[in-house]
Amino acid sequence: MPSPSIVRPRRGFSRSAALALLLAASSCGGGQTGIGLDLVPPQQVEAMGMEAWQTIRAETPPSRNGDYQRRARDVANRVIAGAGGNPAEWEVLVFEGEEVNAFALPGKKIGVYEGMMRTARGDDALATVIAHEVAHNVAAHPAERLSSQVAAEAGLNIAGALLGSAGIAQSRAIAGILGAGVQYGVLLPYSRNQELEADRLGLRYMAQAGYDPRAAIAFWQDMQRAGGPRPPTFLSTHPAPDQRIEQIQALIPEVMAAYPR
Repeated sequence: MPSPSIVRPRRGFSRSAALALLLAASSCGGGQTGIGLDLVPPQQVEAMGMEAWQTIRAETPPSRNGDYQRRARDVANRVIAGAGGNPAEWEVLVFEGEEVNAFALPGKKIGVYEGMMRTARGDDALATVIAHEVAHNVAAHPAERLSSQVAAEAGLNIAGALLGSAGIAQSRAIAGILGAGVQYGVLLPYSRNQELEADRLGLRYMAQAGYDPRAAIAFWQDMQRAGGPRPPTFLSTHPAPDQRIEQIQALIPEVMAAYPR
């Protein structure tokens, strides 16, 4: 799988947090196979996701753009319902920041950055992003990645976190492992198998929510064209080569049956 991409940490990011995240990143190169490791109880994974969400909320201001907040919440609610979930159980928040990125954490939390809100052209494109992230959670990919870190005895104190004694550095590291490490300077891509599964599920969810799954092709093509010296953060954690776009195109006929045209 691709090597973790390192970006500039935000102001106030401690050396200990950076070290913990780098150690976590260094051990994830071969552990995320998508084979379903299950070393951490689901309830504990959810609790850790909630803790990571609280850390992010404490350190990252929410967007003051009311239109962004309403749009993200409306699209997410439809996608969650399309996935068979209850939108009332989920929290959706747009955060300040130019990062072209979004995430979903265990504990039913969805975060989108202002940069993504500006980049995703139309609700179908935004639904592509949110459905993909929700799919990672439904498929328990964050839990698999966390279990991989436990199995590899990564350089952060997972045991302390499981016992509820993690410090701020460990909380930030856990956020990164669970899929929300952008603002802490480390990007941890999912495995190819996990990405393909999230694509398949995400396309189905957005179609069942009434969003055109064909918009996913245009979205990933836009992300690919935006590559270069400083590619969008979302592309760094979700690589989109030609082969991946071709795989999405191959999935479209399968999911179009669920799209109420």
